[in-house]
Amino acid sequence: MISKKAKYALKALKVLTEERGKGPILISHIATREAIPKKFLEAILLELRNHGILQSQKGKGGGYMLRIEPSRVNFAQVIRVIDGPIAPTPCVSLNFYVKCDDCPDEDTCLLRPVMERVRDANLGVYENTTLEVFVPTTN
Repeated sequence: MISKKAKYALKALKVLTEERGKGPILISHIATREAIPKKFLEAILLELRNHGILQSQKGKGGGYMLRIEPSRVNFAQVIRVIDGPIAPTPCVSLNFYVKCDDCPDEDTCLLRPVMERVRDANLGVYENTTLEVFVPTTN
């Protein structure tokens, strides 16, 4: 399950994708539109900026905007920035592997293969879903 913070990050990115090309978008606009607490959103957007997904502009007319094309940002990237590992257990994580301290032997563990399948199923969706799903369609 993704955290509320990751869900808010995706909602904010939805707004920034939908309003792409209109210049920087104010935090207050995103917060109001998506019912996200403003202070919480500030921290989320700063994290996304620090990881190169967003850029910001200070001063009058300032705010946040996407730094890269929506088609180049997938949900897995966003979730990893905000929540860290996507894997359900640390021993099957691709980017944050840690041996489970309660498992004497990963090769004979009966739970690990199931957790790998769960990880792969989630990654299949997250890695193949980009912010492009938020691009408004014209009729």
